[in-house]
Amino acid sequence: MILGSIPARTCRAWLLRVSLRQEPCSFSSVPPQPVPPLAQTLQGYLKALEPLLPPEELSHTRRMVQEFSRPGGLGPHLQEGLERRARLTKNWITDWWVQWAYLESRQPLPVHSNPAISLPRRDYNDWRSQLVFASKLIAAVLDFRAKMKTAQLPVEYMRGKPMCMELYPLLFSSCRIPGPKHDYVAHYGSSRRSPTHITVVRNYQFFQLEVYNSDGSRLTESQIHGQLLRIRSQSWKTDKEPMGILTSEHRHTWGQAYNRLLRDKLNQESVQMIETGLFSVCLDSPVMRISDEKYASRKAAQILHGGGTYSNSGNRWFDKTLQFVVGEDGSWGLLYEQATAEGMPVTSLLHHILEYCEHPDPKRAPLVPLPMPKKLYFHIDREIKWDIEQAKQNLDILINDLDVYVFNFKKFGKDLPKKHNLSPNSFTQVALQLAYYRVHNEVCPACDIASQRLFRGGRTEYIRSPTNQALKFILAFDDRSVSREAKLELFREAVDAYTVLTEQTLNGHGIDNHLLGLKLQAIEEGLSIPKVFMDTAYGLATHWKLRTGQVPANTDSVMCFGPLVPDGYAVCYNPQADHVHFSITAFNCCEDTNAETLSRTVKETLCDLQELLEPTV
Repeated sequence: MILGSIPARTCRAWLLRVSLRQEPCSFSSVPPQPVPPLAQTLQGYLKALEPLLPPEELSHTRRMVQEFSRPGGLGPHLQEGLERRARLTKNWITDWWVQWAYLESRQPLPVHSNPAISLPRRDYNDWRSQLVFASKLIAAVLDFRAKMKTAQLPVEYMRGKPMCMELYPLLFSSCRIPGPKHDYVAHYGSSRRSPTHITVVRNYQFFQLEVYNSDGSRLTESQIHGQLLRIRSQSWKTDKEPMGILTSEHRHTWGQAYNRLLRDKLNQESVQMIETGLFSVCLDSPVMRISDEKYASRKAAQILHGGGTYSNSGNRWFDKTLQFVVGEDGSWGLLYEQATAEGMPVTSLLHHILEYCEHPDPKRAPLVPLPMPKKLYFHIDREIKWDIEQAKQNLDILINDLDVYVFNFKKFGKDLPKKHNLSPNSFTQVALQLAYYRVHNEVCPACDIASQRLFRGGRTEYIRSPTNQALKFILAFDDRSVSREAKLELFREAVDAYTVLTEQTLNGHGIDNHLLGLKLQAIEEGLSIPKVFMDTAYGLATHWKLRTGQVPANTDSVMCFGPLVPDGYAVCYNPQADHVHFSITAFNCCEDTNAETLSRTVKETLCDLQELLEPTV
């Protein structure tokens, strides 16, 4: 089954508490996603521009919006088209969103698209323990899949309402396929005969590992461990040609190389095994250790991109939906492809793995000889060899350009804002805007991700910042002439304003999906792109200099991804009760941005806000 687009992405249902109830996995118990009223969206758009534009530019944009929305004009006509689309489709925006946000993007998947989750280091430092843990991880993922297939997964709830669970079956046996103008997603898990293998990668060599017995039962941990030992014995040396590096290329370049690669039947068969596999496991060599302080950053970067062509990048197939990374030094995590997978389902899977790993394997291995894991071979001609060399150079340039800074803020966690009746996420978002202002002396367009999974086939939507209230607070905070009481009131107003925006967005009344829908509806009807979307204000408002995301995890994990724009940052945070994990990335090629500088300023800003709420003097 080939899907041009798949309902998924980094849904952040963690903005409000998500609960789990032990009920059968349900796909149809959620309502359709509403098309917001046109006037409401355009009003919200103008309000979002107010902190970012000078008055004369804002007046110009207001006139364009008024012209677009006048009765009988283009705006109401396109709105009718969207409402008609909503009546005729499962979700009026999802397919368009996946196509536009992911599949039409030509940027490389590592850094620019695929998020990584780095988990707390396991207590081992040798290859034997690496294989023991990898065996347990594989067994845990297969257990999760079995629960999903037998409708035993608990339905996720948010504020008492069920969330759409359609994404879960698509996590397994799916893969992004490169194309000349856009990619597509191939999903093999729903075919009559679902794949029964995974792919294991070690020293740049790919192996097909069958994980089910002939009677359909899952391999036990000890059986999997025996097979991993066999894989290790077949992959002593690093392969000269790291085929996986090809998947790190610019999508158009990889699409051309992909077609050349598949001209050979042996290559076709090997690529098919990787693409159809349930998931991939990357057995990495140790992360180079510099210091404890920098190890967390290096570890997150390893999960994100593999560390470069002389490290573990050749152990990746970046198109694969789920890639579990298990390092010889106890580092581990998950890299996922966003056209299919997204944050909340992925973290539910990781939570299951962590719980499963706490218990010994109850099953005894049957005394049945298992077939040897099959090594996947490739025929590499001169053209493919050249493609690999180019990909290696380009990936190393990209990796060297990315600055990754991971830290654990230990002064307080989400309990502090809760104690003062403030939303922890809104608190952090205002703090990030203040920190950005302190570094760059301006506020910037920022996006946080909110889930739309309260609706059928729902994906994600942006929550925009800064708000007018946040700008007022930021301008007042470092002004000594403003009293503490006034600053505290402005801070509360800024946090509360963001919380209101969050509520609206979670209820399907965000503005960015709607604006995108109006633009694509015009294209669908063969009309010119409306002037409101050609306005410089729209370009400025969607140049996301601050890409943010909160990790919905109860463990000390950290998510990591690259900035959306060359002169921007990506900030991910995982708030625990008394501490917060942060990862901040920026590109070295931009002289104006520096991940370590912003990280230092975020720490100082959080301490200043603590002092504002709870003065020590």
